[in-house]
Amino acid sequence: MTRRMSKALYERELMALQAKLVDMQAWVEHSGARVVVIFEGRDAAGKGSTIKRVMEYLNPRVTRIVALPTPSVRDKTRWYFQRYVAHLPAAGEIVLFDRSWYNRAGVERVMGYCTNEEYRRFLHQAPIFERMLVEDGIILLKYWFSVSDVVQEERFRSRLNDPMRRWKLSPNDVMSITKWEDYSRAKDNMFLHTDIAEAPWYEVESDDKRASRINMIAHLLSKVPYEKVEWQQIEIPPRPPAGGYERPPRAWTNSVPDVARDLMKRHAAEG
Repeated sequence: MTRRMSKALYERELMALQAKLVDMQAWVEHSGARVVVIFEGRDAAGKGSTIKRVMEYLNPRVTRIVALPTPSVRDKTRWYFQRYVAHLPAAGEIVLFDRSWYNRAGVERVMGYCTNEEYRRFLHQAPIFERMLVEDGIILLKYWFSVSDVVQEERFRSRLNDPMRRWKLSPNDVMSITKWEDYSRAKDNMFLHTDIAEAPWYEVESDDKRASRINMIAHLLSKVPYEKVEWQQIEIPPRPPAGGYERPPRAWTNSVPDVARDLMKRHAAEG
């Protein structure tokens, strides 16, 4: 059995990497760079939890997550890439795609949600589209999260019995078990057509979620040519003397019940 990363080592290294992500974001904002990071992979491979750790200390006004819903009837009549273009970053922004235009090469292909012609057109156009993005100056990084069939099923069963994460399990997710080889073939063909020099795929082994997060974030940092940006010096001014303001009586406003106080009292009484 493969040894998993310890929690103590993981938390220490994650904090160090997250500090570097803050530095990277500062450089992106200062330099006007544009960064797009695509998260793709098997269901339950750990994409969402990795995005959560990437975003944890970042400014949502600079770095944002894009997770588009099922396309509308109108979306289906537009050029396939059109609804993704609207979410690309402007200068000084980072966009994290929680799944992306590669839906067409994965779930849409396997589940029959697109025609063969639409699928072939996507495989032809995706490299052209991505070369245009890179040529225009966007830093484009594509990550594929791989998970074994055994670990994937374990995670599905864990979600099924966890009311806090049950929403993360859909009928399409469960179909990943019965269509494992179909998804494997679709992924292989996708790599064959879209693993281009300008925007290569990077595979993240994610049976060990802690290790996969560390590996992915470290790689991301190595691919963005950021430099340390000096923070603007800010001084907190002294508070001026009171000028006679009196707060209106608390009874005049609606306050939330002090549940925390009651909990602390009950906790103290229970020892």
